[in-house]
Amino acid sequence: MKGKEEFIIKCMSVKTLLSLCLQVWICSLSAQDLIGKWYETENPRASLEINIERNNNEYNGTFTWKWKDRLSTLNSPIDKVEVKGDSLLFQLTHANSKVYFNLEKDNQTDTYKGFYYYMSRQLGAVTLSRKAIERDMSISPAPEKEYTRQDTLRGMVTPEREWWNLTYYDLYFALDIEKKYLKGSNTISYEVLEPKNVMQIDLQPPMKITKIQQSGESLNFTQDGNAYFIMLNEEQSTGSSKEIKLFYEGVPRENPMPPWGGGFTYDKDVNGKPFIYNASQGHGSSLWWPCKDHMYDEPDKGMKISVNVPSDLMAVANGKLLATKNKGNGTTTYEWTVTNAINNYGVSLNVADYVHFSDPYEGKKGKLECNYYVLPENLEKAKVHFKQAHLMLEAFEHWFGPYPFYEDSYKLVDGIGMEHQSSVGYSGKYINGMEGKDHSDSGWGLKFDYLIIHESSHEWFANSITFRDMADMWVHEGFGTYAEALYVEYHFGKKAGEEYMKGISHNISNRIPIIGDYDVNDKDYPGDVYVKGASVLHTLRQVINDDEKWRSILTGLNTEFYHQTVNTADIENYIERESGMNLKPFWNQYLRTTKIPTLEYYFKGNKFAYRWINTVPGFDMPLKVTINNEEQWIYPTTNWINEYTKDAKSELTINSNFYVAGFRNMN
Repeated sequence: MKGKEEFIIKCMSVKTLLSLCLQVWICSLSAQDLIGKWYETENPRASLEINIERNNNEYNGTFTWKWKDRLSTLNSPIDKVEVKGDSLLFQLTHANSKVYFNLEKDNQTDTYKGFYYYMSRQLGAVTLSRKAIERDMSISPAPEKEYTRQDTLRGMVTPEREWWNLTYYDLYFALDIEKKYLKGSNTISYEVLEPKNVMQIDLQPPMKITKIQQSGESLNFTQDGNAYFIMLNEEQSTGSSKEIKLFYEGVPRENPMPPWGGGFTYDKDVNGKPFIYNASQGHGSSLWWPCKDHMYDEPDKGMKISVNVPSDLMAVANGKLLATKNKGNGTTTYEWTVTNAINNYGVSLNVADYVHFSDPYEGKKGKLECNYYVLPENLEKAKVHFKQAHLMLEAFEHWFGPYPFYEDSYKLVDGIGMEHQSSVGYSGKYINGMEGKDHSDSGWGLKFDYLIIHESSHEWFANSITFRDMADMWVHEGFGTYAEALYVEYHFGKKAGEEYMKGISHNISNRIPIIGDYDVNDKDYPGDVYVKGASVLHTLRQVINDDEKWRSILTGLNTEFYHQTVNTADIENYIERESGMNLKPFWNQYLRTTKIPTLEYYFKGNKFAYRWINTVPGFDMPLKVTINNEEQWIYPTTNWINEYTKDAKSELTINSNFYVAGFRNMN
């Protein structure tokens, strides 16, 4: 009996051993099946090649991701690879962004299929195959932009707009959260500049204007898409002040892709209570309230915003809280007042179970109220993290002058990351960087919260100095992005600021010029309005070569154009005047073309010859270079310049703070 038991045990041991060996063999086959090159076959505009390796039972590898019209990454390490049964999960960093892939093995086709994600947002389908496919990866010319009559009605200062000057908005609405329905009125005060009697007001469907009155009398109006044309009965005499009241209602458009895009977002906090916020940049505030929806004209005396919401929630808008009125029916109206002129897309709405705390700042114009409205779950984090607001104010008041809206306070509000005037939206994760990532790849981008610093910089460049036309978006975003580097410089030193600028400049694409098309609300602006705009300003600082003068130009802009709308020419002319330089070729080169100025040069004996190529006529920007370890300035033009030296030269390095290229002619 005992021998039989031993025999059975031995058989079981052999069986177990065989089973284990079989599993190891299968795993080994599976590993071998995965190792090697894989090619993505779904995306016609990008070529992704994955090379998976296995070392010490851990998977790793490299990838090459070439894009037809965007930044490419070559032979870069894959951040992380995980294999779970038939699942393949990996993460890689492309264009300073973490991208996640979640794929499943398809044994019938010997491929891996699934999706890739950015910040939990599904971006597209993915199929990895052993067979590469042919793609045309040549860069195609930028497509011609096409515009409609509605684009013109939004983007042009039409005859029905130009005859009257906007002075004040008195906006009221009630928000039915369950139905996502908004109903209210807007009383518009204006001054007559010319005696005309047809006025244009904008409101985008599905919102609609139901009634319009002046002095209690109902007015007739017609609608052309987003534009309403109102026939005024009263005499509109030059210099007179008038009011018109519009009643409106509807379900405002929801944002299809928050935090980008425009419209309302309906979310919930951790307690399941409503959390609602909106954004209008590019799309216009006429998404949700009737207004004169063109950037050239702002209400000179500000506005009042009254919002009726359920009493267990709070509505936060721009300016200061004037009154809170409990209506006795389960709702409360919050009245906010804005003293200064405000652009349309800077008007915001945030509704949630907010908690509030404040931390005043002693600034250049005295005590500035700094108020913070956050979700309950973020309160303790915000009390620490939002201390960066004081660091921001200190840096930007140094570079740009006093905060432009002392009368209206400064706020950070949990919602959407956006430069809403005096009520800056915050949608970060209460960590530094761009939600934990350094888009400069310099290390300095992790020293601050991108959203707090970048969006707050727009209080100076966007809300105080405001572009008159969407074509000049670079004035907002170029200065706003450059402000990030100035923040780094102020707190960590000039070298740190330069390293940050060099890092972000790698993201320039040069697909189309950064100035868009005028009079058509050209909201299809390139990403270069951010980083190339900043690089242009950083290059200009080198050309001026006087840091005190440069700072005086930045503060001077905020004095000269305080609470005004501008175009690119206004900025160009001011800087030319204050610098004492002819900068017209500089502006034309960097703002109106995609060409990168290139220094062509050669050494021959004791002759050093150089010139600018790939430039506009007359381009003659001076350039700082190092030749044989000696730093010096050279003054190239578009014609060859020959310099002769005692000793032969052989090595040239261009100062990396200039946004230029170099080409050594070896012929």
